[in-house]
Amino acid sequence: MNDEQKLEALYEVFETEELTPETRLDSLNWDSMAMLSVMAIVKNNGKSISGQAIRDMVTIGDILKAM
Repeated sequence: MNDEQKLEALYEVFETEELTPETRLDSLNWDSMAMLSVMAIVKNNGKSISGQAIRDMVTIGDILKAM
């Protein structure tokens, strides 16, 4: 999955196309459903991430690194 595909997946999670790596998660709908969606995307890419790691994320860039 390239960076563009990663962002497209996140556009669906957050229902916006105005995301950059610097976008703060607290400015978005960063709730438990969004967290589970991100965990599923990461898992579908053959990686795993803990719940604590998800809760510690601050920006879209943090999610992109995990993906």
